[in-house]
Amino acid sequence: MDSIFIRSVKYVPPDNPDGYPFLLPVVKDIEKIRFTNPVTFLVGENGTGKSTLIEAIAVAAGFNAEGGTKNYSFTSQDTTSPLHEHLTLIRGHVREKHGYFLRAESFYTTANYAENGTVTIAGPSPLYFGGKRMHEQSHGEAFVSIVKDFKPRGLYIFDEPESALSPKRLFELMRCMHKLAAQGSQFIVATHSPILMAYPSVIYEMSEKGIRKKTYDELDNVHVMRDFLNHPDVFLKHILD
Repeated sequence: MDSIFIRSVKYVPPDNPDGYPFLLPVVKDIEKIRFTNPVTFLVGENGTGKSTLIEAIAVAAGFNAEGGTKNYSFTSQDTTSPLHEHLTLIRGHVREKHGYFLRAESFYTTANYAENGTVTIAGPSPLYFGGKRMHEQSHGEAFVSIVKDFKPRGLYIFDEPESALSPKRLFELMRCMHKLAAQGSQFIVATHSPILMAYPSVIYEMSEKGIRKKTYDELDNVHVMRDFLNHPDVFLKHILD
């Protein structure tokens, strides 16, 4: 348990919790989440609040809302939810030594900021990962290169990393995560990927009913993907007709 830097989240609603994001069912259920495993997945349909919650946890932990390490300080567009202002992270007795918020949505902007050379990030240089500048690599290559440079005993928060990765790259990402988890790191990951969800972890599914702890085989995304791969012709006929 020493590697569980964030154990849970306490939510204190505003005096007038009207509008987005405070009326989301998942926000009211935040305190049901317990981080008891080095890897925790937050899953669910679009619009359920996964990215909003993962952003709020990252910002409450000290990361820049658009991604990067705790040394990053930039804003390309101020769309950050105020949810982080109402969260308190319940931490373990040991603090992380390293950390990174990897956010697919704003990764291009984060890479631009890093390549200005104004910050120090985990790796041999603020400009290079895997021997190349981030903008000299594909989106997916840069993602994996950054993760390969992560250090042990780190807190790593990902928002939909699969959006940039092929299935083979997802397996490579899982290997990196597994190595780092064994070295005392914690991962909190919002994802739609049934491949990533298969990693041994604790999984919370978000929906209009709130937050529920689920097993892999209980997840809607897993059922849909299995059915499609087993019967693509039936799915396509139904969709295209």
